[in-house]
Amino acid sequence: MKDLSLNELKQGLKNKDFSSVELTQYYLNQIKDLNSQINAFITIDEEKSIQQAQQADQLISKNHFSELTGIPIAQKDIFCASSWKTTCGSKMLDNFYAPYDSKVVDLFNKSGAINLGKTNMDEFAMGSSNETSYYGVVKNPWNLDFVPGGSSGGSAAAVTSGMAPAATATDTGGSIRQPASLCNLTGLKPTYGLVSRFGMIAFASSLDQAGPIAKTAEDCALMLNVMADFDERDSTSIKRDKENYTQSLTSSIQGKTIGVPKEFFNNELNQDVKIILEKVMQAYQSLGVNFKEISLPNSQLSVPVYYVIAPAEASSNLSRYDGVKFGYRASNYKDLEEMYLKTREEGFGDEVKRRILVGTYVLSAGYYDAYYLKAQRIRRLIADDFIKAFTQCDLILAPSSPSTAFKIGDKTEDPVAMYMQDMFTISTNLAGLPAISAPAGFINKMPIGFQLIGNYFDEAKILNFTHQYQSISDWHKHLPGGVL
Repeated sequence: MKDLSLNELKQGLKNKDFSSVELTQYYLNQIKDLNSQINAFITIDEEKSIQQAQQADQLISKNHFSELTGIPIAQKDIFCASSWKTTCGSKMLDNFYAPYDSKVVDLFNKSGAINLGKTNMDEFAMGSSNETSYYGVVKNPWNLDFVPGGSSGGSAAAVTSGMAPAATATDTGGSIRQPASLCNLTGLKPTYGLVSRFGMIAFASSLDQAGPIAKTAEDCALMLNVMADFDERDSTSIKRDKENYTQSLTSSIQGKTIGVPKEFFNNELNQDVKIILEKVMQAYQSLGVNFKEISLPNSQLSVPVYYVIAPAEASSNLSRYDGVKFGYRASNYKDLEEMYLKTREEGFGDEVKRRILVGTYVLSAGYYDAYYLKAQRIRRLIADDFIKAFTQCDLILAPSSPSTAFKIGDKTEDPVAMYMQDMFTISTNLAGLPAISAPAGFINKMPIGFQLIGNYFDEAKILNFTHQYQSISDWHKHLPGGVL
């Protein structure tokens, strides 16, 4: 079953080849067998999952099918799920059970999907390797000595190891696309505002966006059909007509143009990655696609701009964790101020503390104009570069990651080196654009992906181009060995 796509699982349930209970139990057994070695899941509740599967089977017996009725989906532990432990990978929320469903979880519940469990992640989504989680490092199923990428590393590792057919994820600076690249998966970051952030624990509110991570573009399209919906409870949610993202997957892309940013394909790009991307371009040319060199001159400022804006927003969002109303509270303190200090000192990990300090600094009275305001102005320039580029091309090709997965511990002592892992993904978050990462090949037996970036609300086009590539390639069908 672990090789089947979401579409094939849907068909199997309709044909009564297996029940939702059997399917859910299969994946729960996979988790029991593999999670102790990979550490992809934080929380499993077999009773809750089986109950949902039983309800789905009742609907299936009456031929009542929604988009994903009966199909188990893993949920990143950043999404609140009613009565489920929801930790965001942090000691600060180790005792927090959500009293309500996030919009994303609610939509999956209404579609008939089964909540398979909550996946591990970098603490408060701050990280590019899934090494900052309070619950331990997630390991890459392609090689257990290597990271799976982050912050959605648990979701990626769960899917690529066969512990889940697909998973939800979030992307603040590349946290869907980078782990998808390092784990040989397809991961889509939608346009900012397309998927509701209600009940999604905030890191950087103007950058965070939920999306799917799965085996193929078709699977991502099926999931986005569920996830994309207006939500009046989210002030950044955009009201627009509902789309069917599977409808145009097979449309011809002959005569279309993909832009190639000269800033991403310079001599600094790893030569092995460059060769992989050149082969991707050859595949698209065989489908009748043209390529055009474009320029994104301000994209090289994306990393410093991001690491001013994101920590600034994090310092504000994380101020709510003070030990008063919910979450962790220090046990020994003499007054309220000491309780605040000890709670935050003991409850947050090093990376979270680092970003809070940076964010508080750039927002302080003496430095707001010099850092935060200037970063926001450059952010506008980065978005303008993309708008200009899309007058010349349909989509933009870029690397997803500067390299394949690195060894666990290799970059933990060098935060800047870790931050540079998102150098090709951050610009789309700053601009609020949609982008996808899809499998493109292997370097030294480790997977690497390519990235397609689209204009606002071009998800259908991105998925169409990716599906067409996957129809003439088989990289997405390769499975890891290791513990499997």
